[in-house]
Amino acid sequence: MLITIIRTVILYIFVVVAVRLMGKRQISDLQPSELVVTLVIADIASIPMENTDKPMLSGIIPTLILVACEIIVSIIMMKNSKFRRAVCGSPVMVIEDGEILRDKMRTLRITTEDLCVQLRQLGVFSLEDVQYCIAETNGKLSVLVKPEKRNPTAEDMNIEIPDTGIDTVVINDGEFLDNSMRLSNTNTKELNKILKKNNTKLEDIFIMTFNKNGDYNIIKKK
Repeated sequence: MLITIIRTVILYIFVVVAVRLMGKRQISDLQPSELVVTLVIADIASIPMENTDKPMLSGIIPTLILVACEIIVSIIMMKNSKFRRAVCGSPVMVIEDGEILRDKMRTLRITTEDLCVQLRQLGVFSLEDVQYCIAETNGKLSVLVKPEKRNPTAEDMNIEIPDTGIDTVVINDGEFLDNSMRLSNTNTKELNKILKKNNTKLEDIFIMTFNKNGDYNIIKKK
């Protein structure tokens, strides 16, 4: 039993590292080749987990080969657009200038019900509001609504909005986050001054956000 637990932990760590080597993506963002490799790796890794008579190399070596193949394929796709289209396909326009392209929907085997469901998930509740809709290679839809349905921007309204950058979490559960501090152009010395000004100890903070304009928000632990 102990051997099974140890083998499982080792293979789990190895599979996580292998997937990380292929790149950071959500499952829904995987291209067809990436999804296939991910599923096959999971299947291969389960064999030496379930059967202790099988050597661990029977799961590790095929996984390394698959990861290497996926990395090589990704590099080729970056350099050769024709190869990328052959492996991943191409985006397909399903609505153009407000007109639903039925032949394209039949090619993709998308029903109008499927189309409406995905549009609602994007916040579009009427087909009449859509000017362009593209089915991307990962299966998701990209939608551009008609001009009269778009929210006006600050540029449209001739309003100048100050750039505050992004609010980043610089302290989480009483710990400074180095990467977030770099993003917001701050450091521990400056943050400690703010904490002192607010009579707050580092260990008492649950979350603190900060932006490059010096605006901050402190949420204390309860």
